[in-house]
Amino acid sequence: MNRLIASKLFLTYLIKFLLIFVCIYFGLQIWIGLSIPGGTYSNFVDGYLDFFHFLRISLLRGAEVVANLFGYTTNEEPGYLIRVVNGRGVIISYSCAGIAVMSFWAAFVLANSLSFKKKIFWLISGILIIWIINVLRIGLFLVALNKKWPMPLGIDHHTWFNIAAYGAILTMMYFLDKKTSRQS
Repeated sequence: MNRLIASKLFLTYLIKFLLIFVCIYFGLQIWIGLSIPGGTYSNFVDGYLDFFHFLRISLLRGAEVVANLFGYTTNEEPGYLIRVVNGRGVIISYSCAGIAVMSFWAAFVLANSLSFKKKIFWLISGILIIWIINVLRIGLFLVALNKKWPMPLGIDHHTWFNIAAYGAILTMMYFLDKKTSRQS
């Protein structure tokens, strides 16, 4: 394949990726806005289509499992707060849900020329891996707060999550590319 064709293919892919990412990411931001009372609130979305509630609850419950592995008992409190009994707690805000990272992965998979079945497999697998990394981050952060551990290298937990999540994404991209290249 000559360079011109390769350049056009890459540019087409890049535009497709960016459009999908923008639609997913900002679409989810609008969705969040519709499910929060005030502003553009929608009773219907909040009552029947608020999957962010379930995402945040799953992160709380997963963090609870991680904290339990370190011998801590936790309580869930209103406002998506998980707290060690008689200790400190962590609030799972919308920015903690990993929406940007999941949107990036989804856009990468959907922009690729895979079969529908393979896109679903890679999409679900990647989002599950990102979710697991996020659960570990939140659970370990809760433990670190209560053990008064400093953040490694003075880097905050959101940055560590991004490093781990994008590292996982690069690894998954490598394997997805390797697998699809072999099949071509």
